[in-house]
Amino acid sequence: MVTLTIDNKRVTVPEGTTIMEAARSAHIQIPHLCYLKGYNNIAACRVCCVEVENENAMVTACNSPVYENMVVHTNSPRARQTRRINVELILSQHDCKCATCVRSGNCQLQRIANDLNIINVPYPEQLPVGLRGAWTSTYPLFRDYQKCIKCMRCIQICDKMQSVHIWDIDGTGSRTTVDVSHNRVIKDSDCTLCGQCITHCPTAGLRERDDTDKVYDALANPDLIPIVQIAPAVRTAWCESFGLDPKAAPMGKMAAALRRMGFAHVYDTCFGADLTIMEEANEFLKRFTSGELKHFPMFTSCCPGWVRFLKGQFPELTGQLSTSKSPQQMFGAIAKTWLAQKLGVPAEKLFLVSIMPCLAKKAECDLPTMQTEERGKDVDVVLTTREFTRMLRADRIDPVHLDAEPLDNPMGVHTGAGTIFGATGGVMEAALRTAYWKLTGQDPDPAIFSAIRTGPALREAVYNMGGATVRCAVVSGLANARALIHDLKTGRAHYDFVEVMACPGGCSGGGGQPISIDDEERAGIRGSGLHQLDAQMKLRCSHRNPQIQALYEEYLGEPMSEKAEDLLHTDHFAWNVTECY
Repeated sequence: MVTLTIDNKRVTVPEGTTIMEAARSAHIQIPHLCYLKGYNNIAACRVCCVEVENENAMVTACNSPVYENMVVHTNSPRARQTRRINVELILSQHDCKCATCVRSGNCQLQRIANDLNIINVPYPEQLPVGLRGAWTSTYPLFRDYQKCIKCMRCIQICDKMQSVHIWDIDGTGSRTTVDVSHNRVIKDSDCTLCGQCITHCPTAGLRERDDTDKVYDALANPDLIPIVQIAPAVRTAWCESFGLDPKAAPMGKMAAALRRMGFAHVYDTCFGADLTIMEEANEFLKRFTSGELKHFPMFTSCCPGWVRFLKGQFPELTGQLSTSKSPQQMFGAIAKTWLAQKLGVPAEKLFLVSIMPCLAKKAECDLPTMQTEERGKDVDVVLTTREFTRMLRADRIDPVHLDAEPLDNPMGVHTGAGTIFGATGGVMEAALRTAYWKLTGQDPDPAIFSAIRTGPALREAVYNMGGATVRCAVVSGLANARALIHDLKTGRAHYDFVEVMACPGGCSGGGGQPISIDDEERAGIRGSGLHQLDAQMKLRCSHRNPQIQALYEEYLGEPMSEKAEDLLHTDHFAWNVTECY
């Protein structure tokens, strides 16, 4: 252990601890921009500079280890002046039009500049430009070169957390910027659209493509019937933008807000999740009992970021993906057919908006396999949770003062199994609950699957169901998925069924979720909230959803039927990751 003094406070920490972490343990906050624990400690921004006595030098707190009897001043005149100059220099190369920025009020650079009382920048403005021209406006991910502060967070997150290596340094000297690696343009890259670079960007250098105008146009079109579906992970996250506790912001408040915005019908994607389980669980059992999974497992296909990753990095394993569409797309296909019949309207009059925690969903709904000439796109527009909350603010809708309203039917009832889709391990557990019932004739106690709910990024379990031994694995984060695939290919691991989520923590930590500049552990909190909702529900298995039962009785026949195959399954070989943009 090492004892030192920080701002006249004695602190004892383990040897090797950085000044930043030592100060944090003593509740002393040192401002920073580029630092990201576990991923980025390269001291690029120099905002965390502190003064160390007897060294006659300013040092960066994020990567300087402490030593015995060290004396640190985080706010000495010299430290304060150094920090101020560094931030002013960053601002001189940053587009400071905060009034038109999506991160205004939620920007680390803005907060630090305000805290330092910087009211003018003494240096001439030198805004950077993309060395390869303007960024495309059609791609779901948007890069603003003039808001980038070159903190390198996006590079480190993409390299270390996701192992996709989309970003890299471009140019030299004052022309240095961050751009797509290997001299590519983004549409020609193997970007998975996980959006983790966005949620870890301290400014608005990266953001999603804004599709709110498309939704406003549809809401104002008298020839369309606007309907909306809400993803499971959104319900425990949307309220953060309004400072509400998730328990004080139930789905009913969101339904009321959406109707206030102008949507004619409000539904829950959890219905689509229950439907996905009916197809995916039956597909797994068919492939498992036929011996098809002797060498490689069946992978879940609910996460479009993961599907893009597998097709781009390991195309030879594309056939191991479940052919079941994601809950979003299943919901859309049924909405434009069965629901349209129920409502007595032609499919082309329905305009379906999805509110998703995900960026890759924007690309998924545009795939050629997710639309037909007869009914058009299954899902017309995808909004991220962030876009949804921006629309609420634009319409001056305060959820605090809204009374909860019920969802519309049919397709408004769901089970606990559908709810946990938003947390890592949730898809696997939901599928196993129904597979257990299919193999044993009895509903399982959900507690038997608790081993795959929490733990490390890669979790594995073996279950005996009706005499069959099923080896399962759950993994989140694409670097972890890459490691798992290498273990499978080298024979070090063998599973029958594997769930993969591109984002750490699953959809709860998705790239379209609210960005917190104070709390980097929100994904786990949101995920545990979904499991709490599941535990409170009477129906906890997808096959017990009465509206799912009615859908099969009235329209689909049975899981994996010819009609179900046509509407609810897809051909992953029919597209590649670069063809849509």
